[in-house]
Amino acid sequence: MTCDVSSLMVSCAHRAHMVQFEKTEAHTMMQQALTLVQQRITHAAMAAGRPPQQIRLIGVSKTHPASVVAAAHAAGLHDFGENRVQEAEGKITELAALRHQMTWHLIGHLQRNKAKRAVQLFDYIHSVDSIELAQSISRHTIELGKTQSNILLQCNISGEVSKEGIDARGWETARDIRMALVQLVQQIAQLPGITICGLMTIAPYSDDPEHVRPVFASLRMLRDMLREVCPQHPFTELSMGMSGDVDVAIAEGATMVRVGRALFGERPTPGSPS
Repeated sequence: MTCDVSSLMVSCAHRAHMVQFEKTEAHTMMQQALTLVQQRITHAAMAAGRPPQQIRLIGVSKTHPASVVAAAHAAGLHDFGENRVQEAEGKITELAALRHQMTWHLIGHLQRNKAKRAVQLFDYIHSVDSIELAQSISRHTIELGKTQSNILLQCNISGEVSKEGIDARGWETARDIRMALVQLVQQIAQLPGITICGLMTIAPYSDDPEHVRPVFASLRMLRDMLREVCPQHPFTELSMGMSGDVDVAIAEGATMVRVGRALFGERPTPGSPS
């Protein structure tokens, strides 16, 4: 009996040691991944003649569990991007003790019926693409007694039908598109409780990042034009660039880069252990 108890104690101690080892190893791997991405951002910024401090790294934590987000935060990451309100709510609730140390960004498409919860949960909403959605955000911001909601306007620069966003393809030369853009942004700019921080886009996938450089350059020029049209809003942010094209996005003026795979690895597949 004594032998059995002793063996059980040794087994429990071994398991506890292994769990601690796995946590330490996971933290080390996360720290290494974060350091590599930060170095990449620094090199890209310096090559473009920009201070690295101008670029905010947003870890795209969608589909990854709260434990992974916590590990990334422990490694030094403070900004996290989620695609879905419901998934983000679970993580934000689970990590409530760290809420004041984290900045949460909604980077996925937002339906109007979820706007109220998005206003409550997120510090930035990157995916505003219609006057109706902006009006919902404005109304809920006022109703909830929130000082303001920070938004970015998502623009579809490439014209891909699979992409969400305000139609902005060819805005530089197409007067009708440019005028429609200006009119829409001026309407949104007049809504109470909303601060337009800048623009966001999702570039087409390409094995060669240089192929998407014109998309990023176009978004920067559009931001500069709209800042002149609506000087009452900051329009300082450009949310563009992901794991595969961060360097080009930074060269073209990105202030927020959304990085998932390079930080967290491949997304877990449904039904796989997290």
